[in-house]
Amino acid sequence: MTKLAPALPIEVDSETGVWTSDALPMLYVPRHFFINNHVAVEEALGAEKYAEILYHAGYKSAWHWCEKEAECHGIEGVAVFEHYMNRLSQRGWGLFLTEQIDLESGTAQVRLEHSAFVYQLGKTGKKEEYMFTGWFAGAMDQILAASGSSLRTVAEQTQSAAEEGCDIGLFSVQPLTDAAR
Repeated sequence: MTKLAPALPIEVDSETGVWTSDALPMLYVPRHFFINNHVAVEEALGAEKYAEILYHAGYKSAWHWCEKEAECHGIEGVAVFEHYMNRLSQRGWGLFLTEQIDLESGTAQVRLEHSAFVYQLGKTGKKEEYMFTGWFAGAMDQILAASGSSLRTVAEQTQSAAEEGCDIGLFSVQPLTDAAR
């Protein structure tokens, strides 16, 4: 399981005000600001369409991040995925814990505790953290590609702490079938 590192390296350029972590430019905004914007876009587009857009954008971003971080830190394989979960956890989205990962089979299960969405929105009865699904598949696929594997994956949220009777979020990463490619 991922353990949260004590501090996220943040640098602020005194001339431009640009924040960076691990040499990547960052934005720092209040949680309510982000969630309110997220909810407004979901209402305008519909949850299904918005989830599709976020999946593809998140996939691309996770792939890029993992590629750059692997190079920057000289890490590969599962270490890249664990580093990604740790950095996501340090950025206020929630605590992401890798419950299972197998690169050979292209599977992973991620548990989410202390979700920013649930903290802000409460028990809505819906899977509120669908935004993260593309992140997990993008990270997994970048790691697989870097190792020479042609296997590609898809991720889905299977449970949310926003649903009644649930205290955590769960996400599953599975190989794409030939029909889904």
